[in-house]
Amino acid sequence: MSTADNSILGLKMPTDPRWVDLASISLEEILTDHAFCEQKAATQCISIIQRYPDKEKVVQVLSPIVTEEWGHFRMVYAEMKKRGYELGPQRKDEYVNLLMENQPKSGFHHEEKLLHRLLTSALIEARSCERFRLLSEGLEDEGLRKFYYKFMVSEAGHYRAFIDLAEQYFPAEKVRSTWNEWLKMEERILAQLTPRGDRMH
Repeated sequence: MSTADNSILGLKMPTDPRWVDLASISLEEILTDHAFCEQKAATQCISIIQRYPDKEKVVQVLSPIVTEEWGHFRMVYAEMKKRGYELGPQRKDEYVNLLMENQPKSGFHHEEKLLHRLLTSALIEARSCERFRLLSEGLEDEGLRKFYYKFMVSEAGHYRAFIDLAEQYFPAEKVRSTWNEWLKMEERILAQLTPRGDRMH
């Protein structure tokens, strides 16, 4: 069974199969978007550490992920340069923005907001993992298939790390119920988005 199998990741809606075909004809765009996704992932981890410096496990677990995500950005950028692609301007990530818009803004304790941030991050990593699997299986370019297989494995580990962190600080039942709420939210978000081959999400 694949590392990125939806039954393992818990995702409720599989990616539209047309997405890989669209991505395959927009490789420069998808690599550019991927590069910025890795930047944002590193920044998100830094933000959580800055917000919760008193949580020792948060700092211990997320610090190396920051380094890894920035290393991923460098890998994607190197792949782009090898192909003669330019990085270009950063683009809007509608999927992530919609997830962030649904994070609790007020009426929630500082501690509970941590749970939502960890699970939102886990969800983004899980969806990225699924998309990387599709690219590793569906692209014609053998080099890129191997490239994305490595990313798939890494993102699966990050997804698990965020879930494990949540379970360090919150009751297992609370984590499960909140995670299921986010899975349903993501399903609704994906249902309203049109598959785009120039975006990783």
